[in-house]
Amino acid sequence: MTTDLHPDAAAASSSFPALARPLALTLGDALGIGPEIIVRAWREGRIGPGVLVIGEPAVLRRAARALRRLHDVPEVPIAVIDAVADLAEVPPGALPVLLPGHREPALAEAPWGTVDARAGRLAAACIRDAVALAMRGEIAGLVTAPIHKEALAAAGEPFPGHTELLADESARHGRPADVRMMLANEELRTVLVTIHCALREAIDRVTFDAVLSTLRISHASAALWGQPRPRIAVAGLNPHAGEGGLFGREEIEIIAPAIAAARAEGIDAQGPFPPDTIFMRARRGEFDLVLAMYHDQGLIPVKYLGVEQGVNVTLGLPFVRTSPDHGTAFDIAGQGRAEADSLVAALAMARRLAAGAAG
Repeated sequence: MTTDLHPDAAAASSSFPALARPLALTLGDALGIGPEIIVRAWREGRIGPGVLVIGEPAVLRRAARALRRLHDVPEVPIAVIDAVADLAEVPPGALPVLLPGHREPALAEAPWGTVDARAGRLAAACIRDAVALAMRGEIAGLVTAPIHKEALAAAGEPFPGHTELLADESARHGRPADVRMMLANEELRTVLVTIHCALREAIDRVTFDAVLSTLRISHASAALWGQPRPRIAVAGLNPHAGEGGLFGREEIEIIAPAIAAARAEGIDAQGPFPPDTIFMRARRGEFDLVLAMYHDQGLIPVKYLGVEQGVNVTLGLPFVRTSPDHGTAFDIAGQGRAEADSLVAALAMARRLAAGAAG
């Protein structure tokens, strides 16, 4: 292990709930705000102990220098470790960084806020390393900093986002997973039936099996955050939930039968409800989560309440995974303006879910 610890570095806060195993935090796109918010959260004492970063040390050091230059704050010390077991030897105040299997140190010289295939390769490598650790039981879960879909594509990765890559990696490790995306904050939780695809294609993907499977995954996952019998509201696909078939028959022929099947299994699912009002009703406390039919239908209401507290959770995986609900923010990367609130919320959610899984 190597460290550039400054003798005046502050010890990490002890106010965080302890887990038997650490959490892994992946770097995200090296040229976006991921490294910056990781360093900022650590410097502010908001990450806590029992967390290691999987990433390129040179990239994190550059982010630390940028924050120091722009905000006149002490530079964050980096402790490079070779294995999860080395975390116990990291000096207090140093950010533990586990070297990824694929290295890209030259990215520390690349322009901020640009699409770069090297950044896509590094981001994917960090994610794959984290999944491998989770599947071996070395970590309690992973939190992923934002990746850039164009950089991922430039690197030759066939996945449109984290969710699909994580599902593929789980299958590669012998645990095929039917996964769903949930976006959550303190006021609202929404789970998506379809995710990263064209809207025209999403409509075709709203099938009886897809809706019923999403209800089952949502119901089973809710126990991890303390709701063993969640009240699930299901949004319709069409305006006014189809208005009795006047604006489409998906609610009658697909969604309602799936809800009935779920209820027969003991799942507290209701609907389909008009999409333009159901999120307000859930926010008022009538329901614990909302099932949305497609990406923007479900994510706009949560993000409108404030991305700083939103958390993306992948349901259905054999391990815990959360992330901030914002992207790489290339337009402000390297400027010291990015806030770490959503990352901190994602870490708190990961701790809560990991504790629920352990219990």
